[in-house]
Amino acid sequence: MTKLNWGMIGGGEGSQIGPAHRLSAGLDGLFSFVAGALDHNPEAGRCYAQKLGVASDRAYGDWREMLQGENAREDRVDLVTVATPNSTHFEITKAFLESGYHVLCEKPMTMTVEEGEDIVRIARKSGKICAVNYGYTGYSLVRHMKAMIARGDLGKVRLVVTEFAHGHHADAADADNPRVRWRYDPAQAGVSAQFADCGIHALHMASFVTGQEVTKLSADCASLIESRVLEDDAMVNFRMDGGTVGRLWTSSVAIGRQHGLTIQVFGEKGGLKWMQEHPNQLYYMPLNGRLQTIERGEANLSPEADRATRVTIGHAEGMPLAFANIYTDLAEVISAQKEGQSADPAANLYPKSEDGLRSMAAVAAVAKSGKEEGAWVDARPPMFR
Repeated sequence: MTKLNWGMIGGGEGSQIGPAHRLSAGLDGLFSFVAGALDHNPEAGRCYAQKLGVASDRAYGDWREMLQGENAREDRVDLVTVATPNSTHFEITKAFLESGYHVLCEKPMTMTVEEGEDIVRIARKSGKICAVNYGYTGYSLVRHMKAMIARGDLGKVRLVVTEFAHGHHADAADADNPRVRWRYDPAQAGVSAQFADCGIHALHMASFVTGQEVTKLSADCASLIESRVLEDDAMVNFRMDGGTVGRLWTSSVAIGRQHGLTIQVFGEKGGLKWMQEHPNQLYYMPLNGRLQTIERGEANLSPEADRATRVTIGHAEGMPLAFANIYTDLAEVISAQKEGQSADPAANLYPKSEDGLRSMAAVAAVAKSGKEEGAWVDARPPMFR
């Protein structure tokens, strides 16, 4: 596979997510980091990009300068990662897709359902990839979980229970901390805070492993720190198009919880449980059987799990390795497209713009349901109804 050119917008010095993307994109030697507009401060962005090895003429001051500069090159980037504040995702992603670039956008993909529908249409019309970084789907045992459910190990799936709860915003004294405050400000975060930040990861995970989409939901949202306009805790009940019942809890005030992404799936013939803080184990209970621990890296797992396994059994697997599996998927699909070939179907597991759109529809539905005291609301985007 020919090495692809990669560029990044956002994720500058001090960023939480930037280093994870750079490590992940470079892990397999499939991408070269050749261009970047890394900071809202143009000079800081240029300096940091050059510090990371980007040539001075491709260390850009902002995304518009990057788009203009890359458009003028024959060796322009093959993939652009957008890791900027949420409110800028739509404008940047739209501009690069329309100019013929493949894009990996951080979640949420957009701020509104209407913007999300625009991105889906543009991606489909352009033939370019618009992926969304639901990176936890890159974990090996999450993909094995999906494979087990697809091959019928659990029979018909009855119930999925998922959580993404942490306690890192539980201190009311952080109300004026700029790193926290913006998340609960409608002007910057939109109609939802905690659900849009973490809950959509849990909801997308439910759809990813079951192969079903959410059709309707009922939400109870609360601002447990009273100064917050948007919710810091939510409980969501949902229904899926395959008949599965769903339960989801997300919180940012659960003191003692660290990361907190957990998913359990219960079917007619068994149940599965996976926790992101313990990603090397998948727990499987067959009906009337004994609890089994499936270890990442052991023999006789699914091809999907084997493809996503990078280190030998017993060693820790972490978030950058999961993200790297998304980048590997994208590299295979982009390379196949450039060569006029078909990619391995397993490479198409990366989250797509349609997933980003469904998430935004769910965010809007949660906000609406929360205001209407838990009324059941259609969670599907209008274009998918």
